[in-house]
Amino acid sequence: MSENPVGSAPPPAERTVGERTVVTLRGELDVRTAPGLAARLDALTAGPRPDLVLDLRPVAFIDCAGLGILCRARNRVLTRHGRLRLVADSAGFRRVLRHTGLADAFEVLPRLPPGDERPETSGPDGQSRPDGQSRGSQLASS
Repeated sequence: MSENPVGSAPPPAERTVGERTVVTLRGELDVRTAPGLAARLDALTAGPRPDLVLDLRPVAFIDCAGLGILCRARNRVLTRHGRLRLVADSAGFRRVLRHTGLADAFEVLPRLPPGDERPETSGPDGQSRPDGQSRGSQLASS
């Protein structure tokens, strides 16, 4: 599907850097986009010792459903003895974490870890696109 419904998020872009998977989320993480994102993050956290970096800097909005998906991913990663990092430079997002009691639940970084800054070149299907943009799974159902 080439278009996203109003109020949806673009598909996440992801890449592997060593043993780590970096996923860049964009748009809105809300009740409408949560099911698709949950399915993708479940797949990424299914194996032993997942090392996941979620870049939330391009996210414009997150509601309780989006926070729930982040908590679910955190719980799955911890159960499998892995690591989850959130990248967020927004004071508003950090404030949301504080007000919901989640500030200490996540490792939040202001920027990507060293070596992770290169542009995304492949999506979860592993296919590269000539324009350097990733193809990701659709977040919102049609």
